[in-house]
Amino acid sequence: MTEVTEAGVSKAGVDEAKAAMREIFPETPLQMNEHLSRRYGADIWLKREDLSPVRSYKIRGAFNFFRKAIAAGAKDRTFVCASAGNHAQGFAFVCRHFEVPGVVFMPVTTPQQKIDKTRMFGGKFITIRLIGDIFDQCYAAARKHVEETGGMMVPPFDDRDIIEGQATVAAEIVDQLPEGVIPDLVILPVGGGGLSSGTTGYLKDVVAPENFIFTEPEGAPSLKKSLLAGEPITLAKLDNFVDGAAVARIGDLNFAALKTFSADQVMLMPENAICVTITEMLNVEGVVLEPAGALSITVLEALGREKLAGKTVVCVVSGGNFDFERLPDVKERAMRYAGVKKYFILRLPQRPGALRDFLNLLGPDDDIARFEYLKKSARNFGSILIGIETANPENFAGLVERFETAGLGYEDITENEILANLVI
Repeated sequence: MTEVTEAGVSKAGVDEAKAAMREIFPETPLQMNEHLSRRYGADIWLKREDLSPVRSYKIRGAFNFFRKAIAAGAKDRTFVCASAGNHAQGFAFVCRHFEVPGVVFMPVTTPQQKIDKTRMFGGKFITIRLIGDIFDQCYAAARKHVEETGGMMVPPFDDRDIIEGQATVAAEIVDQLPEGVIPDLVILPVGGGGLSSGTTGYLKDVVAPENFIFTEPEGAPSLKKSLLAGEPITLAKLDNFVDGAAVARIGDLNFAALKTFSADQVMLMPENAICVTITEMLNVEGVVLEPAGALSITVLEALGREKLAGKTVVCVVSGGNFDFERLPDVKERAMRYAGVKKYFILRLPQRPGALRDFLNLLGPDDDIARFEYLKKSARNFGSILIGIETANPENFAGLVERFETAGLGYEDITENEILANLVI
């Protein structure tokens, strides 16, 4: 009898999918990263799914779904998906490979860059329909289209064939690690759960359950909340910054595969900490990562050298579809998280020389990045929004002390989310 993993897929099935997948792309590399390994005194391996043809692992599940559906006689049906990101691009690539028609539903608000890339991958075999302002409206339109036309919906994660396809990541890791090397930790990003459920199922006889670490963005803790509740739950509020992992509800099949893990194994990463990883990997390693793709590497800093030293760690880097128009925002968030940029509202007297007196309070490594007059709060005083960058976070302690010694009215709004969103 074929062994079946908790995700409902067999290892033999995953290996078969892996072999079939070679007709469209070679295995993505598993690379020892010297920079990270030196920092943490560990062997840090990165599984580079950002180097797939569509720059994410999503092509794997899509290929496996199509392969099996076509073998079962669905060649003449129209395939349908709803996505504004990596799933759409993988779907489009596979439609062109199998030369089958596909319809991609995307929200009207989808960035043009993502629309263009999806169209490029699919070519003449796909049609893109922009419907709704949010994903839920787009998804509902896709479902209605399937019902009315008899099309075949290709889900992003909650499907056994999709899970089996994503599990080929794990099968490749086993093949690529040096002989006799077993990971002490495997760090997996989680969105809908297809990658994590497939990977843990395939590796269950290789890696002990307690040696898996799952990571989600703080603003989308679907798996963690579901594990705490003991059942899949739908998040009432979602931060979409980490768009590749911001899922309101983990898949039912995926949760069934992951429900035996502890909620303590799910580490939530602040969105701004993820930005630090993106900028560092770009500046130091020349590696372009999307926010979801940076999740597993961000966990390393949270664990720290003390917990990682001497270990063999595999981080699955899930994708690199990064829109460089987001880079200024990512840099801003990274600097604020690192503590080298702060925003203050100052109450300056309206008299000659007041600004010069303030400038004299700045240290040699302090730089004004933003200066904006807001309004007068009284006849003799004015409110100023000022952004200050410095070389070292400790410099701000001295600056604030000089503010207070000078009797300068100020408020640090860097971490005041409501106020910062209004004026920054």
